[in-house]
Amino acid sequence: MGSQTVVADVADELARRVAAGEYQPGDLMPSVRQVAEEFDMNRATAQLTLGRLESYGFVEARRGKGFTIRDVREAGGVDVYRQLFRFSIPMPDIAIEMFRDIVDVERNLVLETLLAYTGCAQRIDSAEMKSTIDELESIAREHDPDLSRLLALEVALVRRLLTALGLPMQRAILNSIGEMVLEVPEAVEAYFAGAPDLHVLVWRALAAVWDSGSGPSEAQLALFEDLFGMYHEKVIARFEELVAGVEESADENRAATA
Repeated sequence: MGSQTVVADVADELARRVAAGEYQPGDLMPSVRQVAEEFDMNRATAQLTLGRLESYGFVEARRGKGFTIRDVREAGGVDVYRQLFRFSIPMPDIAIEMFRDIVDVERNLVLETLLAYTGCAQRIDSAEMKSTIDELESIAREHDPDLSRLLALEVALVRRLLTALGLPMQRAILNSIGEMVLEVPEAVEAYFAGAPDLHVLVWRALAAVWDSGSGPSEAQLALFEDLFGMYHEKVIARFEELVAGVEESADENRAATA
């Protein structure tokens, strides 16, 4: 195992302990010597490991004291939240709470984008959009669809709409949400709680509305919003099932090695 892999693995374990509350904000992290001894590594590698943890935003270096644990939940930005979510998966209660927040923000952002684009005079290239939807359909029809690729393409479609609407801040938030979800296989799978084909059908229906130029009726919009909300509840429910499975597997592994 290479030194970089060791550094990443140990930094991830230390970050998991912070995420789980095993290390409290304001406390000192184990010293370089303690990390080296616990994980059977030399001090130079232990120093790199703590430096990596600092790059995650979980600790900060204090001259003459070592590394102090940050209150990552209170003071962390999007990048820290992303790391917290990644390390929370073995802790279902925390993971589900965080995922629900992610889904709520994503749902509101995407819904507002779709509705705003429907009433916007500015249009992106229809042929370009249809080409991406065709690619979505091609992947969705595969025997074992690449769900990460499907989700990345959907994020790219919404990103183009936000660009057309002139909303760079919302686009940056969308990109951050996409990165968070795509790093966690359980989250990606949850976003396809319904068949991938359903995603394709929704995009084709939206493209048809935008091409028509007439726009949907108020009743159609209300129905779309209701369906959108129901879909996201299914996404959260599916995620709950998946992370419960992660916890069960971890319990079985612990029992087997006890």
